[in-house]
Amino acid sequence: MIRNNQPLTHQPRHLRAARWLKRLSLAGLVGLAGCATDSSPAPDEPLFTVPANFPSPTYRFQNNALTKEGVALGRMLFYDGRLSRDGTISCAECHNQAYAFTHHGHDLSHGIDNRLGTRNSLPLQNLAWSQAFMWDGGVFDLDLFPIAPIENHVEMDETLPNVLEKLRNDPAYTAQFKKAYGTDEVTTARFLQALSQFMLTLVSGNSRYDRYVRKEAGATLTADERAGMALFTSKGCASCHAGALFTDQRYRNNGLSLAFGEDAGRAHITEKPEDRYTFKVPSLRNVEHTGPYMHDGRFRTLEAVLNHYADGVEDTPNLDPLLKQTSSVTPGQSTPGQSRPGQFRLGQSRPGIPLTADEQTKLIAFLKTLTDSDFLTNPNFAPR
Repeated sequence: MIRNNQPLTHQPRHLRAARWLKRLSLAGLVGLAGCATDSSPAPDEPLFTVPANFPSPTYRFQNNALTKEGVALGRMLFYDGRLSRDGTISCAECHNQAYAFTHHGHDLSHGIDNRLGTRNSLPLQNLAWSQAFMWDGGVFDLDLFPIAPIENHVEMDETLPNVLEKLRNDPAYTAQFKKAYGTDEVTTARFLQALSQFMLTLVSGNSRYDRYVRKEAGATLTADERAGMALFTSKGCASCHAGALFTDQRYRNNGLSLAFGEDAGRAHITEKPEDRYTFKVPSLRNVEHTGPYMHDGRFRTLEAVLNHYADGVEDTPNLDPLLKQTSSVTPGQSTPGQSRPGQFRLGQSRPGIPLTADEQTKLIAFLKTLTDSDFLTNPNFAPR
């Protein structure tokens, strides 16, 4: 059940996902909604809620209707190490709820046999609004997303057929599949969509900031936090970290030094020169708890992140125009990715965002208001 808060409350990942997409018939995926048993929760138990200050979701719920049993199955799968080759790595290994479902403290995620990955783990939150997944957008459909880590040799190092066979041999799973879908058949589509159902429930929209902008009773921000919120807009942070989701979901180059390695970023998927060194703009929700930061985890603290924008931005190929010293764009003229026109900073002495120490302190105070403690501790998101 979906509710809107207005009336109430050795192959790259993308190639593996694309290969599996060909194996899944659209009819099979769409038909699952009709196969699910009628297990809608009581009116006071919504499985998915759209916060009042959020836009409409982009996920196609009509193709995968949420049910209580489907979400429960997805949660079982999310926390089950049998999705990996040797049973040691579950989805939760790199996506810990207490840290907004990130691999807390690890600059690069590591998986089976302690093999080291190439990128930092992004949070899992507000996925119903996501248009593509991973730092380079290599997966375009949430229902295909789990294939990438399952079949990646440094993450779970398993195959989807092997995973399904393990589940078919477990009476607890066949019983849960029957509850969710009407029969005990364990199929690729059912498996993937059950995981989606659980991940779709991971909505973070009840931070102090949210309650403040919704003008809820007793919701306040301190003077420094309000000043930080104003700086967030005036300094151009909101041009990329836009809207209620705090991301414009575009791919940008934010001037990271290439001395740490030349990850091609989005160009790994598109093979376009103009996409080199661009990465998906991450959401800043719960950013207080999602460090280390950037695609390679090079910054351990928020202070280090802001120091980069103030003093460390390098004019690398495809540097985002918003960070350049000057711009050919005149005030009032929009460019792709701007939340609104006229936010270019003309005549800077160097690439980046001019920030004093006091401004950085106030910005961090504001960023910490984006922490959603309910999301980080919600028992419905924890293993059972």
